[in-house]
Amino acid sequence: MKRIFLSCICLLLLLAGCKEEVDTSARYVFRESTVISYLENHSDVYSEYLYMLKKVPVSRLSTSTVYQLLSARGNFTCFVPTNQAIHEYLKTLVEQEVIADSTWDAFKAFPDSTKLDSIRAVIVRNSIIDGKDENTQRYVLGLFPTENNSEFPLANLNDRKLTVYWPETELDHYYINGECEIDERNRNILVLNGVLYQVHKVIAPNDINAASYFEEIVETKQEGILLFCRALQACGLMDTLEKVRDEVYEDLYQRGEIKDLDHFLRVDGGWFSDQKDGTYRGASACMPEHRKYGFTLFPEKDEFWRSQGIDPTAPDALEKLMQWIVDNHQYSDEDNFVADDNYTSSSNMLYQWLTYHILPFRVAADKLVYHENEAGYNRSTPYKYTVPVYEYYTTMGKRRLIKIYESSMSNGVCLNRFPICDNGRKGTGYEIDCDPGKVGCRVLRDDSLTIVNDIVNAAVYPIDAPLAYDDITRDRLAKDRIRFDGMSLFPEAMTNEIRRKNSTESRYQYVYIAPDHVYKYFNNFSINEDAKFVYFNGYGYGWLLYRNDEMKAVGNYDMMITLPPVPRRGVYEVRYKVLATPSRGIMQVYFGSNPKNLPITGIPIDIRKNLDAWESGYEPDNDDLDYTAEVDKRMRNNGAMKGINGIKGDGYETERRDPRIQRRILTRQTLDPNQTYYLRFKSILDQNTNEFYLDYIELCPKEIYDNPETPEDTW
Repeated sequence: MKRIFLSCICLLLLLAGCKEEVDTSARYVFRESTVISYLENHSDVYSEYLYMLKKVPVSRLSTSTVYQLLSARGNFTCFVPTNQAIHEYLKTLVEQEVIADSTWDAFKAFPDSTKLDSIRAVIVRNSIIDGKDENTQRYVLGLFPTENNSEFPLANLNDRKLTVYWPETELDHYYINGECEIDERNRNILVLNGVLYQVHKVIAPNDINAASYFEEIVETKQEGILLFCRALQACGLMDTLEKVRDEVYEDLYQRGEIKDLDHFLRVDGGWFSDQKDGTYRGASACMPEHRKYGFTLFPEKDEFWRSQGIDPTAPDALEKLMQWIVDNHQYSDEDNFVADDNYTSSSNMLYQWLTYHILPFRVAADKLVYHENEAGYNRSTPYKYTVPVYEYYTTMGKRRLIKIYESSMSNGVCLNRFPICDNGRKGTGYEIDCDPGKVGCRVLRDDSLTIVNDIVNAAVYPIDAPLAYDDITRDRLAKDRIRFDGMSLFPEAMTNEIRRKNSTESRYQYVYIAPDHVYKYFNNFSINEDAKFVYFNGYGYGWLLYRNDEMKAVGNYDMMITLPPVPRRGVYEVRYKVLATPSRGIMQVYFGSNPKNLPITGIPIDIRKNLDAWESGYEPDNDDLDYTAEVDKRMRNNGAMKGINGIKGDGYETERRDPRIQRRILTRQTLDPNQTYYLRFKSILDQNTNEFYLDYIELCPKEIYDNPETPEDTW
């Protein structure tokens, strides 16, 4: 524990700080008080905290103190420790031999002024979330995250996310980071510039990376996910798991060499230019402040391995785990692997099995899937699920697909669940049944072994069944229509919370990603110098989009995306969703496996035209199901499909009923799971005011789109 705390202090010194109606159910309202004046009026309880506020700067780049910050206008959420809580925290530091005495005598307890500053910063910066100018980011109880172990949308002043937990056995009890209980009476205190909560334990998450955390488990033989951690160590993955952030990007951003995109957006949300040089005016799009690395791990629990006769603490546990993988055929017959003790080799069976449990980005508990605008879903009743939602991601190591899924019948988020859904033309789209052998692994987001805030670069979610990319899983995935949101392709967008940030602030709504010549932010996406690329978050808008977000670019764009792998070799359709508007352009699409020499696929696509404005064969749906099916076939012959039934925006019918929305069939080709494929989009108009657009892409196997017995569904 001493090592963990010292790591916390070291990292703290490196970190930089950089409408809906508000819930009014606060127990106490002090409309004439700021955060500071309230604390000063109750200094008998908060004097220690007040003293530290005056000593701690807002960030390492600022000379202003947190005391000054909390005296100003804003929307601050403060989890304020009592004097007693601070004293108890100091006692724990004595027990860990971090300090010699639990008093504030600088000569006795804190001979090292740097250590003193770090301890103060731990207490202060972890306790405050700065909501800037947004009332919806003043987190009164009614705006707390609604999923156990899920995070507040914004980070605290220490650039860490706080989580909320409430035990089912303790009604009306709230815990921050799982252990810091909020006082039952002194909470939800609304003041002029924020809301306060009294806590009886200092919020001090461990600032250590995943490698250090897992190595500590191995060293101390702490059971829970011990065998999984031993496997990580044996496979040589600790060097990878210790990566926290891209320091080159950090330095360039702090020095102002990576700049935001100014004046690109007009008030109604369209791209706008009236200048000959193609400059834009209006709102600004902000570059991400950081480029962090992250990981999400799904380990089986030690209790499962003990049920299989494997003692996680035994010297031969890894050999027995390897034998268990062989005996239970937890691999595909098409895999090339070696079952020896050279675990660090990417060809090793244990290495391949283990890396399928890891995503190369960090995902918060409430963002494993996104419930937002699926048909029938209402954001005011967030746990009343309707149409299933799912994500397909590429795992670490050898490129393989994993499916993350949730529905009204799945009992939470599951990995590789393959249910039966009511997907007829007159169906509901809901899951109606699931064979026992296809339920997948349930993700235990509220398990005691779940880790979401004690590791700076990872989240750990135990699972209730073994996970493997075996032939059964591959065969089932090969019968899925693989639909993925464009932003799900980019691990950096997930780790750095660019995708679907729950904030109405413009800096999160409009995110600018600079061209590659400035800095390559997304590894799986190439952006040319003449393109101005902006991600539109769409939080709170209710757009008619797959996950309520979209990607755009303007200019003479020429951009390339790395696609995820297919599960089996076979013929697939590659499809691209368009929402046509007059501001779009005409683009040529390229597809292939050689990124330096991609062949053209199809004729140029005019993404300005609705389905009924070109020779697509479009007719609206009607009650004659057979005729509607014939219309779909006619459209397919012209390379077009209607949108899907499963997505509905605020004030809109489903995608399928909107002629602006179309799925364009880009190509039909034989694709191989061991090959990497790329999509390139290039503007062919000689002007720099036309938009590129991307919402989602589909990889659809021939077994689905050309099945004579079961035609492809409309969902």
